[in-house]
Amino acid sequence: MNQIGFQYFEGVDLMAIEGVNDATVMAFISEIGLEGFKRFKTAKEFTAWLRLAPNNKISGGKVLSHHLPKGSNRLKIALRQSANVIGNLKEGHLNNFFRRINYKKGRATAISAT
Repeated sequence: MNQIGFQYFEGVDLMAIEGVNDATVMAFISEIGLEGFKRFKTAKEFTAWLRLAPNNKISGGKVLSHHLPKGSNRLKIALRQSANVIGNLKEGHLNNFFRRINYKKGRATAISAT
């Protein structure tokens, strides 16, 4: 499984990321398809497709509201589960980030931010 993911993502080893397992890699492959990330021009487009980019409403340079759009897909669920696993780890770089956000804004926000 690791070799398939390594070839599919052009030499990037997703399994080296804390919290990512075989199911997460398979969700990436099944949801994104054979063309992979080539269909997304920017990271912003990819996060908007995942429905993880906030919907900012701005008027006069002031942010009036921001929230994540409703809706879901299997990849978003897999990434949120991986973030939850990171929150349960004892140590790690991503865990430190998770705990800082969790302390300030709560676990649900920390899962989305991670």
